[in-house]
Amino acid sequence: MAGIKQAGFVDCTPIQAQTLPLALAGRDVAGQAQTGTGKTAAFLLAVYQGLLTRPPPPGRTPTSIRALIVAPTRELAVQIHHDALTLGAHTGLKHSVVFGGIDYEKQRDEVAAGCDVLIGTPGRLIDYFKQHVFDLRHAQVLVLDEADRMFDLGFIADIRYILRRLPPPDRRQSMLFSATLSQRVLELAYEHMNNPETVRIEPDKMTVDRVRQMMYYPSMEEKVPLLIGLLHRSEAVRTMVFVNTKRTAERLESSLKANGFSAQALSGDVPQNKRLRFLRDFHEGKLAVLIATDVASRGLHIPDVSHVFNFDLPSDPPDYVHRIGRTARAGAEGDAISFACEEYAVSLPDIETYVGHKIPFSSISPELLATGVVAGAPVHRARPHGGGRPGGGGGRSGGSRPGGARPGGGGRDRRGSPPGRSSHRGRGGR
Repeated sequence: MAGIKQAGFVDCTPIQAQTLPLALAGRDVAGQAQTGTGKTAAFLLAVYQGLLTRPPPPGRTPTSIRALIVAPTRELAVQIHHDALTLGAHTGLKHSVVFGGIDYEKQRDEVAAGCDVLIGTPGRLIDYFKQHVFDLRHAQVLVLDEADRMFDLGFIADIRYILRRLPPPDRRQSMLFSATLSQRVLELAYEHMNNPETVRIEPDKMTVDRVRQMMYYPSMEEKVPLLIGLLHRSEAVRTMVFVNTKRTAERLESSLKANGFSAQALSGDVPQNKRLRFLRDFHEGKLAVLIATDVASRGLHIPDVSHVFNFDLPSDPPDYVHRIGRTARAGAEGDAISFACEEYAVSLPDIETYVGHKIPFSSISPELLATGVVAGAPVHRARPHGGGRPGGGGGRSGGSRPGGARPGGGGRDRRGSPPGRSSHRGRGGR
């Protein structure tokens, strides 16, 4: 209770109210809930209840973990660990977190020294497991968080590898949480869990009811001036801008910085220490604008996001809901502004069908477009040789076009049937 009080919890969220009675009684649970609804606290409290009320199995060694929590992304693993240190501060249990991209030996040594609760991403967990840094023979509790994301990121073979090395389902408690309980997620639950109770808390689509949405139809040349104009109007603080490619994120970062904004791009291959610093600065309000690809649209709980911009519309309708849901956490309201440009407007009909209504739109008046926009510095990709990031892979090494607005952008208003793709723009950014 001291940890709950320290975390500031007073009332249960819906997912906590429905899962805690089952989980605290030792039942297996498969829960549908979004990030930001309190599910992390729900499963952590259940983990602590299980470990504190059931003694460690006989024959357990210091390297035999008692609870395993698996997350699909590094950021989510770090976030869970942070919450665990608060909620579990008075339990006497030792926590460790492992993830790729940073501190390989440091993490390895920490786990080898022994821990009760191990939190990590699939790849790093399997790496250390195969080296016998820890073992799973005496694990009493398993948690799979963001299970649907495990499928999306291609981790399901790794997850099955881990599950098959745990004690049988009837000798451990298992909890699975997912934004959607799809058929494939349920099959995983019923195959590797002990008759789990299914709990569903408001489908993703309902999140949009708490978000004030607005759609603009800019030309390609208008996108950056429109974004800058709207950021000035909203006095951007803790604003997320979503794009579809890493290259667009880099160009947009360059353009926003050139025009006086504190902005950083967060994509899949940003070094881990920088990713964590960007997220910390954004959380603390030191970084006004975080530009993200969809690697960051799930699994990150960042409170008090004021505005979400879809600079590029996503091709997958659920990603639209995940993105705009960044600004409607735990019952809060927020604003989501989207650009249906020539290249990505083709996704709009499917998005509107998915959310169940037409998204309100507005014309682009001249005063919305920023004037005197400064072009960002050219963004050059690092070549894969000579000290590149580990695991960076190959990729194109050609130069990138400068970010920022292209000259000659007009003030076109667009509405009606979605504009077609521009024939001169390829997806590879050639």
